[in-house]
Amino acid sequence: MHDVIVLGVGTFGAAACEALARGGAKVLGLEQFSVAHNRGSHHGKSRMFRMAYYEHPDYVPLLQRAHEGWKALESRSGVRLFHEVGALYLGHPQSELMAGSLEAARRHGLAHRVLSRADLAREFPPFHVPDDHAGFLERRAGFVLPELAIETMVDLARRSGATVLEGARVKGWTADGGSVTVHTESAAYSARALIVTAGAWSGRLIADLGVPLVVTRQVLGWVQPASDEPFRNDGEGNGFPCWALGYADGSLHYGFPIMPGESALKIALHARGVEADPDRLDRTITPDDEATFRSVMGVLPGARGPTVRTCVCMYTNSPDGHFIIDRHPRHTNVWLACGFSGHGFKFAPAIGGAMADLAMRGRTDLPIEFLSMKRFRS
Repeated sequence: MHDVIVLGVGTFGAAACEALARGGAKVLGLEQFSVAHNRGSHHGKSRMFRMAYYEHPDYVPLLQRAHEGWKALESRSGVRLFHEVGALYLGHPQSELMAGSLEAARRHGLAHRVLSRADLAREFPPFHVPDDHAGFLERRAGFVLPELAIETMVDLARRSGATVLEGARVKGWTADGGSVTVHTESAAYSARALIVTAGAWSGRLIADLGVPLVVTRQVLGWVQPASDEPFRNDGEGNGFPCWALGYADGSLHYGFPIMPGESALKIALHARGVEADPDRLDRTITPDDEATFRSVMGVLPGARGPTVRTCVCMYTNSPDGHFIIDRHPRHTNVWLACGFSGHGFKFAPAIGGAMADLAMRGRTDLPIEFLSMKRFRS
């Protein structure tokens, strides 16, 4: 019997497998596709890492742990995963993005700079923002390479003794006393504990808990500017940063610099997309899809140029947009990490480590109480 089965080896499943195996646990990871596949929420070449977290200041201690975790993964693997190129946030000072980032930075003593409209024009000339907009700059930010990160975590897990099975589509699971059995299409596996990190498929596996997870279709785009020099970063933090532009409705555009060896600028809209079935996701890009990311060109006029690449991924949205990390209410040896709502990837090492601690010891020192399902029971 295994110590722990990890159901879904994407972002958080890979991190949990790595942490469990490194700690000496006998772990089995079950992945319905291949490792670092493009069928879920973790592909697209880059995921932003932000420390001054506008969504809620309580996330900052998790981000501080995650920052340490990414560096530790790089040290253990010898693979560079995190590019600390800085991040610039733009918007009206009272927008959710700007006000929330400032509150998180002040509460946790995070290094940052507030930039006036004149500062932005001088220091970041590619951005043509309205006169009433300001900027917020944090240097301890950047992006992670998601596919490479997942591959690296799974490789480290396997080297530490974990078994990760690909093409293992799960039909369901049962818990009985001190063990859990997971049924795939071809076999059954038992363990003392189960971690469910099934991404867009999580809702089907925990449908009886009364916490609806809504899967939405999201579009990413890459454009070819007429001149790419203003958007380049040398990979060491010099040049164009990651960025986000907040709007009054809480949505935002965001993007990444052009890195050495690249020629296209990645841009996307962070807003809840159209509800989707993860098994029948429409990956055809329409003109309306393209307009979702190209509509930011008024603020980034130098980025006007042909769209050279697109891709479709998914968000798995919780009712309030915050993560769900908790014990199953009826099974004390089943743990859930889901509903990351389009802003979870950056937390992977911290949450993976917490899930490993919960599954093996029933507790973690990571302050995740605010992500419990009890907030939906009032």
